[in-house]
Amino acid sequence: MTAHNQHSETNHCAGCGVALQTEQPDQLGYVPAQALARTPIICQRCFRIKNYNEASGITLNQDDFLRLLTHVGGTDSLVVNIVDIFDFEGSMISGLARFVGTNPVILVVNKIDLLPKVTNYNRIVNWVQRQAKEAGLRVVEVVLCSAKKNMGFERVIEALELHRKGRDIYVVGATNVGKSTLINRLIRDYSDLDAELTVSQYPGTTLDLVRIPLDDGASIIDTPGIVYKHRLTELVSKKDLMKVMPDRPIKPLVFQLNDQQTIFFGSLARFDFVQGERQSFTFYVSNALQAHRTKLERADELYEEHRGVLLSPPNREELEELPKLTKHPIRIPKNANLDVSVSGLGWIKVNGTAGADLAIHVPKGVKVAVRESVI
Repeated sequence: MTAHNQHSETNHCAGCGVALQTEQPDQLGYVPAQALARTPIICQRCFRIKNYNEASGITLNQDDFLRLLTHVGGTDSLVVNIVDIFDFEGSMISGLARFVGTNPVILVVNKIDLLPKVTNYNRIVNWVQRQAKEAGLRVVEVVLCSAKKNMGFERVIEALELHRKGRDIYVVGATNVGKSTLINRLIRDYSDLDAELTVSQYPGTTLDLVRIPLDDGASIIDTPGIVYKHRLTELVSKKDLMKVMPDRPIKPLVFQLNDQQTIFFGSLARFDFVQGERQSFTFYVSNALQAHRTKLERADELYEEHRGVLLSPPNREELEELPKLTKHPIRIPKNANLDVSVSGLGWIKVNGTAGADLAIHVPKGVKVAVRESVI
């Protein structure tokens, strides 16, 4: 584009330093051609952060992200790791402990508004602490909040004040955990928004980080969301994402099942109770998803005939895009208090104490985990 070339001496964004381009709106450095006449020229992303307080929607794959994190270990800062209580396993950053060095970590657990109303939050905090410890992550504090519903946010600010001690704050998290909502709250509470956005480029990454200056000279540094392909939420279409990700408190579904029974959630997941005494299972999934119960011996046939139609979401066309369902056999021992979690879909609590043989079928690559019961 000729307009672009004439500005070769100013072809970097004044806000974040990234190279400007006018061709690809969804890529970094995009600036509409008519905006090239402005001075200073800032990219659309900086313009939006500055004027509409939108945090960036840019994402990174795991390797680039971990390279970026390696840098954090060399700084003296506070790390805020945001995870999603609805997809705890899927939103934990594997290996985070190795990269943050000796820096303190606050674990902010978002979306607690999705848990059933009667939840005991102290138990959730204890559960999260045990899970983090199991993952090898030492955390100085666990804070529960809902950025969307504005619950617990004062607690987040207090925790930051307590542990920051004048240092920079790095905010890390997977995509869809509510990171931008939280960052926007921090900008509102902590900084003078007219301050120029400055962004530093770290070695080995292709992406600039958004640096939000704080009143005391330190900064909040927003790292790009990390995309984990093992979450169902990364595989489904935008339209189906609305059904899979709940937007209000979950009403748990309780099924009394005999063995050799199967439950489908659309064509996205299938739960088989293969063997064991009659017992109840509680399903914590978005209430926008319909459950279909059938006999195990009929399950394959039902799936072949009705996938993408009766068994939806997704619809037939979108189903072609999804990886094929893969079977995960799971044995629940006697007297165990366990959940089976499916990353991005929710979890199933095994209520009986008699033990059970189960099988979970989910699109290939989606993470299935057995864990201590959260509720």
